[in-house]
Amino acid sequence: LAPSAYSQQPAAAVSAQPAKPANEKASTGADSDLSDPDYAVVRVNSGGVTLRRCLELSTLNFPKVQEARAKAAKARAQLSEAHAAPFSEFTATGGLGLAPSVRGTGVYSPNSDVALSRSMGVAWQLGFEGVVPLWTFGKIDNAIDAAEAQTQVSAQEVLKAKHEVQMAVRQAYYGLQLSTDALYLVRSAMHRIDKYLERMEAKPDIDTNDVDYVKVKMNRAELTARESEALKDTEIARATLAFLIGSAAPVQIVDEPLIPIKHTLSPLVRYLDAAKLYRPEINMAHAGLLARQAQLRMQQSRYFPDLGLGLSANWMRAPEIDDQRNPFVHDPANYLHYGVGLVMRWKLDFFSQSARAAQAQADLDAMQANEQYAMGGVGVEVQTAFQQASDAARRLDAYTEATRYAKRWLVSVQQGIDVGTFDDQDIVEPAKEYALKKFARMQATFDYNMALAKLALATGWDAVAPTN
Repeated sequence: LAPSAYSQQPAAAVSAQPAKPANEKASTGADSDLSDPDYAVVRVNSGGVTLRRCLELSTLNFPKVQEARAKAAKARAQLSEAHAAPFSEFTATGGLGLAPSVRGTGVYSPNSDVALSRSMGVAWQLGFEGVVPLWTFGKIDNAIDAAEAQTQVSAQEVLKAKHEVQMAVRQAYYGLQLSTDALYLVRSAMHRIDKYLERMEAKPDIDTNDVDYVKVKMNRAELTARESEALKDTEIARATLAFLIGSAAPVQIVDEPLIPIKHTLSPLVRYLDAAKLYRPEINMAHAGLLARQAQLRMQQSRYFPDLGLGLSANWMRAPEIDDQRNPFVHDPANYLHYGVGLVMRWKLDFFSQSARAAQAQADLDAMQANEQYAMGGVGVEVQTAFQQASDAARRLDAYTEATRYAKRWLVSVQQGIDVGTFDDQDIVEPAKEYALKKFARMQATFDYNMALAKLALATGWDAVAPTN
């Protein structure tokens, strides 16, 4: 990942007045206060990862998403088992052993009835039996329906994990942009104050106890503290982003300023409708309800028997024992039996089955209540996120206007200093206010982007927070 231009340069180099790129106004929107080269957030390096790429990497590498994918794979395997299990009720047996030499018939034999003798031979046996279900009164169909619903729940869990990590990535990414923009703004303000501070200290009659001089030094020291805070936030955000996207090294993002997400808020009802379609929690509750209904039907079907086609085949061979050809003589040593027929299996535990059906009904009632709770809770989350986004949009407009007026004040004082109508120390207040208002606008931009990200999370609708 390419290093960020301003994060790797020394403070003196970063605070120098950079040239404004030609495409900056287009990338930041119609914001006239960015035209000041001392305060414009300028990028000189296009390397680094974009927000879109960070979102892609997080959905691939974040452990919680991988865990959800593993659970979804398990649910799909259980669905395959539900399809195959009813037709897998077959067993095969086999054996190999020693048998004594026995001659004769059912009427006469020269040998005695012993298990061991001095004359022994090898004997073997193979067996196969099972049942092909023909009619189970819904047991198979309901088991498959429950497994299919569970796969839907698992798929929505994967989507939920993706949305949650993407929310965290957006917060870290926008936070990294905000802290680096704030760092550049602070260093630009430090450069401006240092320029006028040098002119004040260059005067031969300077009084270091003068109130104006002390105020300038005080504001300069405060900017140093702000710079340290911005550096701390930058490194924390960078480390957090690296963890979320699965990077072992610190992440360097694309050198772009923090700008508002390009999305126009629609009426609230549109987001409520979107949540009913896209929100994973609602879809999980609905799929869980289908699974509980199928499980209840399956428990009810167990009051009835299972009908199937029985198949069996058994072969026993002991060469040292004479094969008895008389069908009325039992011969456990040499035989070949096979058969096919209609069979029935019925477990007559009606009292226990009634209790299991009652448990399934209680689980269904609980899931119905959970679905209602999910619908109501999601509605509140959507309304809360919508109001936060609306408030953030209004604050962003207000701080943009305040920044514009603060800049006009700063420019007026700066021009007055150039023509001699203002003193050098008069630049401190307008410069400070302009920096504060601009930072407030940066913070409002961050709040607006995060509010839209929360609205996207609340609705499950990615179009609410595009990656520009």
